[in-house]
Amino acid sequence: MAPLRECWQHSHSCGGADWRQQEFLVVDTETSALEIASGELLSVGWVVIRDGRILLGSAEHWLLKPQNSVGESATIHTLRDCELDAGLTEAELMRRFLQAAAGRALVFHHAGLDLAFLNRITRRLYGAPLLLPVVDTLQLEKRNLERRNRPLEANALRLANCCKRYNLPLSKAHNALTDALATAELLLAQVSYKGKGVKLRDLIA
Repeated sequence: MAPLRECWQHSHSCGGADWRQQEFLVVDTETSALEIASGELLSVGWVVIRDGRILLGSAEHWLLKPQNSVGESATIHTLRDCELDAGLTEAELMRRFLQAAAGRALVFHHAGLDLAFLNRITRRLYGAPLLLPVVDTLQLEKRNLERRNRPLEANALRLANCCKRYNLPLSKAHNALTDALATAELLLAQVSYKGKGVKLRDLIA
């Protein structure tokens, strides 16, 4: 419980403050399946946003050693069993992750999926979910499209399609670090689109 409790002690956010006063940890994961009941977390990538800027030097990408073979999911994320055999344990990963997350709001694209896998690990290790402030760029984009009365076409909220809408460079998908970087770029574009005076509460899910 100690690593999670220490993370909570450093966690602080003020919804009425300018969004740039809050640091963010932008996170993406790769899993062996989309269903929490059958899937395992295979890799996690993250990068920090501070003062409204992406800190490329903060980028980290970690592989986890799964209990089972990745099977056919390797065709999507390209991670192979031989690579993952040298991966971190869940406890090693979470120590690093919670240190990086301390004092920061988490950012995901489709937060529900990533959080489901991360929370399963924190519950197993520490007996509690993460319980940190979260920004979901997918939900932000959904609200943006709804305000503009734009129909939600098939795959409209996929990360690549959201980035394309803001003329952001397309990167190779299904890599936790490159997707985390793309999500960070998307968040900055979404905030810029909102204009001046964006508060943290305007972003928190």
